[in-house]
Amino acid sequence: MLFVIVPAYNEAKNIGRVISGLFSQGLQNIIVVDDGSTDETAQIAEAAGTKVLRHEVNRGQGASLQTGNDYALAHDADTVIHFDADGQFNPADIAKALVVMKEKNVDVLLGSRFLDNRSQMPWTKKYLILPTARLINHFLTGLKLTDAHNGFRILSRRALEAINISQDRMAHNSEIISQIRQKNLSYLEYPVEVTYNEYGQGVGGGLKIIWEVLQGRLIK
Repeated sequence: MLFVIVPAYNEAKNIGRVISGLFSQGLQNIIVVDDGSTDETAQIAEAAGTKVLRHEVNRGQGASLQTGNDYALAHDADTVIHFDADGQFNPADIAKALVVMKEKNVDVLLGSRFLDNRSQMPWTKKYLILPTARLINHFLTGLKLTDAHNGFRILSRRALEAINISQDRMAHNSEIISQIRQKNLSYLEYPVEVTYNEYGQGVGGGLKIIWEVLQGRLIK
């Protein structure tokens, strides 16, 4: 059984469109994890026909993904798709990604903005922030990827059982990549389109992620 996990925090203006796009691709088991939103995100998602899981307080995207993963595991998932709620991803990428993942027989598919030319990124992101992030991510995780932080990913049942997200906030992405390497999960990168509605993580956000990753390692 396939589940789509959509972590959402105050995405009332986007969540309906995202859900509609996913349904248009024939996807049925859509799980929206409302991360303590103070707007109408949960109500809109429920009215659109999705299952909504709620955090009473805002815990972060990593915590939301783990909540969704736990639910999917408990409901016999064999495949889980992580898909952001901000409307930046193209749901039409999902079908081909699933085919490629099956053909290559890998445990994890990771989306990348750099494997084709569809994503029109801000200049500073494309040529300064993200290349630097790739180098740092390689150092921290041991995996050399074309895209350091991309919220589009597909996990097999094996990966779902092996990966445990303890980083509640944005450092979860590096944690997932580290666990792919540590637990010998097979993976591939796949081109996905990202449409920028907002700038997203800047230098300050990137430094915060690095600090969270290092903190997590020190605590362990």
